Amino acid sequence: MSEQTQAQSQSQGPAARRVVVVGAGMAGVQTAVALREQGFTGPVTLIGAEPHQPYDRPPLSKAVLLGKAEGSAFDIDFEALDIGLVLGREALGVRAGDHELDTAAGPVPYDVLVVATGAEPIQLPGAAGMPGVHLLRTLDDAERLRPVLARQHDIVVVGAGWIGAEFATAAREAGCAVTVVEAADRPLAGALPDEVAAPMAAWYADSGATLRTGARVERVEPGAVILDDGSRVPAGAVVVGIGARPATAWIAGSGIELGAEREILADDHLRTSLPDVYAVGDCASFPSGRYEDRLLVHHWDNALQGPRTVAANIVGEAPAAYDPVPYFWSEQFGRFVQYVGHHAPADTLVWRGDPTGASWSVCWLRETRLVALLAVGRPRDLAQGRRLIEAGQRMDPRLLADPSRPLKGATA
Repeated sequence: MSEQTQAQSQSQGPAARRVVVVGAGMAGVQTAVALREQGFTGPVTLIGAEPHQPYDRPPLSKAVLLGKAEGSAFDIDFEALDIGLVLGREALGVRAGDHELDTAAGPVPYDVLVVATGAEPIQLPGAAGMPGVHLLRTLDDAERLRPVLARQHDIVVVGAGWIGAEFATAAREAGCAVTVVEAADRPLAGALPDEVAAPMAAWYADSGATLRTGARVERVEPGAVILDDGSRVPAGAVVVGIGARPATAWIAGSGIELGAEREILADDHLRTSLPDVYAVGDCASFPSGRYEDRLLVHHWDNALQGPRTVAANIVGEAPAAYDPVPYFWSEQFGRFVQYVGHHAPADTLVWRGDPTGASWSVCWLRETRLVALLAVGRPRDLAQGRRLIEAGQRMDPRLLADPSRPLKGATA
């Protein structure tokens, strides 16, 4: 950027600046919409790598996958909001000195850049691009998998995390024989403690799916998955759900500081290490004063909430620090699982109800203060727990352990 252009940019008011948002998922779309809702009148351009109208991802593993819905496009009139929509254009890099975003179709100038490129699934080593091996992250992925389920193939799901469980649920509903292969000794090993995740293993058998824990994929062959113990699992199709990582490879060399997970290190207002560049959603971590930790949250609610902070910063409202209580949900094997907050291994765990039953909850306390809650079929616990966590409420562990007592009646 020339000195003259820099001077012009600095003299412009907030409304006159050009905002470019990279990533047309929930975080990017909500950033563009929030700018308009908060009164920003300058140019807003939303750039997405996929050719499809921006869409919501949670239905992909449910209604779209099972053919109950053709898509999940956001019900947003981008033209009426005067949001420029540029689809099918991949971002390639950022040149901060020039205030330009490099794309496959050439550079795009910006005054303010918002990076919202989300996360990308981790590939199964040695199986990327093999026929019959699938991921489930995009609308195209779901559309490729829909006829596989309709033909009721034998399905092998690699990974018993959230997405693996949701896909296994859909595949069983479609009538497929399902085997889930998990390298750890239990489902959700990276997300929940042993004693909380262990009861969930029974859900697989209850649904008619086979769960094989402590098993690693040695290789994928036509019609089968070979495990490291030599066993052969029939597979008309393989679905890989072994996690996701921030989609940030394209900004290498830009000067944007990245963390250990390759996520963008945003500050408490979601600003990056470069001037005039923000990051929001799955691609960015942020410091939480509430939890005294840096959080990387790969969930829908974070992509919905963060954009409001970014938009407020851009319009000059000087918002409070971004410090949400994380929340997510999962529908699996006939159960509605919700989690709110953030727990650490040292936090005290309190059970509410029988984990072999249809509904139960687990609370995490830090010096008697409620910091996180997992609810299975107990939406009232979740709703009350969320408010108590936001308030930093101290609880009485003895009262809390009584599942018949409302959470709000178990305060210290």
